[in-house]
Amino acid sequence: MKGSFEQSLQHGVENRLLRVARLDWPLFAAVLILAGLGLVVLYSASGGDLGVVQKQGIRLLIGLALLLGIAQVPADRLALWSPWIYALGLVLLVWVEAAGVIGKGAQRWLDLGVIRFQPSEIMKLAVPMMLAWYFSDRPLPPRWVDLLAAGVMVAVPAGLIAAQPDLGTAVLVGAAGLFVIFFAGIGWRLIGGLVALALAAAPVLWHFMHDYQRRRVLTLLNPESDPMGAGYHIIQSEIAIGSGGLYGKGWTNGTQSQLDFLPERSTDFIFAVFSEEFGFLGVLGLLALYAFIILRGLYIAANAQDTYARLLAGSLSLSFFVYCFVNMGMVSGILPVVGVPLPLISYGGTSMVTLMTAFGMLMSIHSHRRLLAR
Repeated sequence: MKGSFEQSLQHGVENRLLRVARLDWPLFAAVLILAGLGLVVLYSASGGDLGVVQKQGIRLLIGLALLLGIAQVPADRLALWSPWIYALGLVLLVWVEAAGVIGKGAQRWLDLGVIRFQPSEIMKLAVPMMLAWYFSDRPLPPRWVDLLAAGVMVAVPAGLIAAQPDLGTAVLVGAAGLFVIFFAGIGWRLIGGLVALALAAAPVLWHFMHDYQRRRVLTLLNPESDPMGAGYHIIQSEIAIGSGGLYGKGWTNGTQSQLDFLPERSTDFIFAVFSEEFGFLGVLGLLALYAFIILRGLYIAANAQDTYARLLAGSLSLSFFVYCFVNMGMVSGILPVVGVPLPLISYGGTSMVTLMTAFGMLMSIHSHRRLLAR
């Protein structure tokens, strides 16, 4: 009797918490820890610039506000919005192509006076939302005609983003869409065929790549061929990672970053700063935190109550994995440098907002499922 009373009381408290915030607390705690760690690392990477940390902190608060807001929206409401968000993203991408702001040789931004942003970030969410909505009321595994339509939905925005040029974001958008197709239930034979087709198309892709993109691929194969030019980033990053050793040099004591040998140390190459200062054990802890977030997202996907929620949650979780893998891979010299930030660690506003919105969607899917189940 006493056990039943305690169990009922516990369930009552949990229900009240869910009604107040509708958050997945394990995921929310992991995200907060990771974002807080990002501010600590950013302080060191920026050379102790509190202004940079303050700006990132404000962006984090904006992202958390969006997370809390999106978490209150039921998944079926997100499904209704999906085609409209996708259409808006396409319009903005075309607008960028026609009248976007050029910065660092790329035309990726829209300047609306009060805000400047990259519409390509919207497509990281809009593409998986659109494909999850498309497959939600169709027979699964998908038919060939549905796969073809889904391929077009992925290829159009990815192609517009690659033309800006922004190959890194195009890869992430394409991966997000392909993950939805994968979770929809395609067979391994078809997956193998698509991989073979991609390998066969590599020479064609090479022909259409920009000169600087080709140099990045060649630099990956032999960075020492131009140690003071194209290979400088990778060489300095590898030195920073290797010099961290087992325990690291200590917070703010990294020589490669503090002496300005490491370029882009607060954005794309912040993982090298972390590795140098916190060492191998610190990297293991960071990887464990990332792994927990990814596995928690996949758990939410596995327990989703409908096709749309399952496909969307699965895609967002594996897209987060690709974020981590691509950044760490390019910083450690196993992938070409494509300008992908380290999630919740690198300095940047649009990426922070996009990630927090995605986590809000995951929490919406999980918390509303639990409310309905009870």
